[in-house]
Amino acid sequence: MTAEGFLEGRRLQLARGGLLQCMMGGYPAARFYGSDDGDLALNAEPTQIHRLPWADTPRALAICDADELDGRSSGLSTRGLLKQVIARYAAHGWQPVVATELEFFVFAPNTDPQRAFQPPQGLDGRREDGGSAFSVSSNNGLRPFFREVYQCMAALGLPRDTFMHEMGVSQFEINLLHGDPLLLADQTFLFKHLLKEVALKHGLSVVCMAKPLAHTPGSSMHVHQSVVEQGSGQNIFSAADGQATPAFYQFIAGQQAAMADFTLLFAPHVNSYQRLCHPYASPNNACWSEDNRAAGLRIPASAPVARRVENRLPGADANPYLALAASLAAGLYGMEQRLQPSAPIQGEFEVPDELALPCTMHAAIERLKRSDLALELFGKEFIEGYIASKTMELTSFFDEITPWERRVLAAHA
Repeated sequence: MTAEGFLEGRRLQLARGGLLQCMMGGYPAARFYGSDDGDLALNAEPTQIHRLPWADTPRALAICDADELDGRSSGLSTRGLLKQVIARYAAHGWQPVVATELEFFVFAPNTDPQRAFQPPQGLDGRREDGGSAFSVSSNNGLRPFFREVYQCMAALGLPRDTFMHEMGVSQFEINLLHGDPLLLADQTFLFKHLLKEVALKHGLSVVCMAKPLAHTPGSSMHVHQSVVEQGSGQNIFSAADGQATPAFYQFIAGQQAAMADFTLLFAPHVNSYQRLCHPYASPNNACWSEDNRAAGLRIPASAPVARRVENRLPGADANPYLALAASLAAGLYGMEQRLQPSAPIQGEFEVPDELALPCTMHAAIERLKRSDLALELFGKEFIEGYIASKTMELTSFFDEITPWERRVLAAHA
């Protein structure tokens, strides 16, 4: 839209089917978004209108809510679903607080999808090879790229907490400061967009796939969650004596009860399950533990005021609005139903069958199909439409034969 049109308040409309568009560009049957495929109104969030600092010519981006023409939030809008979950907390006098940790890879441009991704050529003329976790070295030559990333984050009002080289080859992580879930979802979305745009300016490619490289750790989007009282800001997970409250354990239990049903909401793509089927620091379980990274639900070491639950299931490829909505809705369900968690685990452990999660996209789709809880929390319109889109994506994936099949099976099958 032109700046003049936007400032005049012209309404921007979008066909409802756009919210169910598949990764390949197709759409499920029209019955999933209304057979007329009527319009939704895109209403800009006033606090999320940004001049894009990396753009050579002036451009702006406005994050919008997708609303029905009568003013109701569309049932297909993941941002709308997150707002509904936050409102349910507010009805109890609570405010959820979250932080996201986003991992991503920085690669050289990849013009041939048949070839594996490669790290960019470093200042020493070589490409990074092997893990450089937490390294302070700068021979990868990415300082100019990250310098502009930081400058653009500041211009967009994205406060960063910590930054580090992660365990994978040319893999990095930036943690955003904790705050309101809707704000953090907006910031995570903006940050991913920023990364890709700035990378293109520097002749690089940022990839937020869950598992872009074989034999290498995948990229996660861990979600840290706590709940405070409105007004006082008191963390309801900690009592006055510093001990954990019943609400803390109920929140964990809600996460455990929903994680298998909601796996497709946290792991939305075929590639997501490459990460979960090789679960090095990417646990595909609903176990919980004090400071054990092999558990899907980790309780980080912290002071009582910062007691929180880290959901380690979502990948970097997850929709931040949907992942936060699903995780927070699960925790609230546990508190409302006063559920009790399993016993915590420590050290090396085997995952009990009842706490194992789907490890293929097909299994995750089937689990979500059978979930009464998902229908209750997110509505039939969204769940059925989402499943229809994801089923189309999985079918498209199986329309191609992989190099592994040709290499291994052709001579022996």
